[in-house]
Amino acid sequence: MKRKYSSVVLVLLSVLLILSGCAGESTSNNNSEGGSTTQINFMHWRGEDKAVLDGIIAEFEKANPDITVEMTIYPSDQYMATAQRMLQEGSTGDVFTSFPGAQFESLQKAGVFEDLSGEEFVSNFDENLITVGQKDGKQLALPYQLVFNMPIYNKGMFDELGLEVPKSWEEFQALCDTLLENGITPIAFPGADIGPNQFMNSMMMNNAPDEDIFAKLQSGEEKLTNEWWVKTLEDFQLLEQKGYIQKNALGTNQDSAMQMVASEEAAMLATGSYHMASLIGLNPDLQLDLLAPITVEESEAQYEGINTATFMLAVNSNSEKKEQAKKFIDFVSQPENAAKYANETGQHLTVKDVKYESEVLKNTAYWITDKTTRFQPRFLITNAQVEDAVLSSIEDVLGGAEPMDAAEAAQKIVDENRE
Repeated sequence: MKRKYSSVVLVLLSVLLILSGCAGESTSNNNSEGGSTTQINFMHWRGEDKAVLDGIIAEFEKANPDITVEMTIYPSDQYMATAQRMLQEGSTGDVFTSFPGAQFESLQKAGVFEDLSGEEFVSNFDENLITVGQKDGKQLALPYQLVFNMPIYNKGMFDELGLEVPKSWEEFQALCDTLLENGITPIAFPGADIGPNQFMNSMMMNNAPDEDIFAKLQSGEEKLTNEWWVKTLEDFQLLEQKGYIQKNALGTNQDSAMQMVASEEAAMLATGSYHMASLIGLNPDLQLDLLAPITVEESEAQYEGINTATFMLAVNSNSEKKEQAKKFIDFVSQPENAAKYANETGQHLTVKDVKYESEVLKNTAYWITDKTTRFQPRFLITNAQVEDAVLSSIEDVLGGAEPMDAAEAAQKIVDENRE
């Protein structure tokens, strides 16, 4: 009896496993009204936006009862490393996002972008802000966020200490010295996960004002051992040696660095505008704004800050549910839906006619119209190995290497991967 009972249980378990496996592979389900639904997958890296996107997805599903949306979210570094493989497999990411620069170039070469050029929803976006998603005359991806990749600073703290935004490298150092004298770490640097990915842009923007500098680097016309990059590494060395960034900066993760600013232990966060809403969430009393270190004399400065059109929405060319995926992009790019995303996540967007109600967004909107900003230089590096070499040279200096030694080591990698 025991053997017979055991055999029956095993058979039942096997049937259940087979049925559950079939259910997992199915893309159609029954909705409450008895119809069938198609599930699409939205793959991205913005875990901090999940709650807001859940709400927008609920509204989309209400408006499109025949479509359901599943989100898959990865940390940004993992997303950079594995997105292409997953998209080529076609198992996820009917709608996906791409970073500009090296990832966009790689995904374009892999053929995973569906051409969106003829879609009506493209007109929902500011045409001047979506060129980074174009290639060979085709609109392959649509940047959704307009981000300022430069440090966030505690404006209330600055006002209390009588500090003004510095306009030169000398003034920036004097500012940091004053903060240290008051027991405040000038810059919280999340070296363990974000690293110098964001901070490098404002640190080099006036050292190398030529916007083609990285194209010239990849062609061999420029070198990392030239003055523009060696000075940038020397500036990073100065930050570390003078204590302007916290001790063990390379071992500090994003959450810890944010907490330093939220608790007012640090005055600046070396990331970008996309973290402003999260900081306010940690400390609603914070008054925040943006500043970029000016690493040259005031008379030599050409740029005041950095901008990036990123979080580029795309449709997977390997998807069997492209029409449903396009409906989703159309929905999130409608001004009223985009406004919900913008105001609840603290993001400026590339979508036209968005009404900003968030105080953070209102207070920083002047960066769009009144400031001279430059597109993020890092995203103009189209070779991933070259990008890694550039970033690693900064980490090497922060770890104790001499700037020229770090530059020479990185240049060897650039030479090996010259286009």
